[in-house]
Amino acid sequence: MKKLFVLFLLAMPFAAMSQAHGGYTAAYSSSFKIADPSYSEKVLMLWKDFENNALDKHLEWFADTVNMMWASGNNIKGKAENLANAKQFRSSITNYKVTVDAWVSLKSTDKNGVSVCIWGNEEFTDKDGKQVKSRIHEVWGFNKDGKIDLMLQYAGGGAM
Repeated sequence: MKKLFVLFLLAMPFAAMSQAHGGYTAAYSSSFKIADPSYSEKVLMLWKDFENNALDKHLEWFADTVNMMWASGNNIKGKAENLANAKQFRSSITNYKVTVDAWVSLKSTDKNGVSVCIWGNEEFTDKDGKQVKSRIHEVWGFNKDGKIDLMLQYAGGGAM
């Protein structure tokens, strides 16, 4: 009985920790602070490059091993492969316009990584002439060399 009581006392702090976060443990991190806004500026410029169909403009910002998970479900690895995919998609649409609602640069205090979160809306005409409006949320990850090595894209129907 005494051992059970000691075990219970030792387990209490861990149980309290898991409950403090709603019972979830972050797969990457849950400890962030505001990071250098220059990271957000890069992502904003990349959004503008996509809008202007100037996808080759800032290739040096990407790591060769960049992994992009698109809202379509495509997971594409590699700088050249992602550029080809983005160019193919961008050439299939017209009248592309984007508005930005918010962005923030974040630095993980326990993983030492930098991420940029950006929210906005896009409108375009697809290859079949259909008007498309989507809400967009993207998370851009930067490696220790300051190069983009990850992009996660989420989209919802309709604009805000």
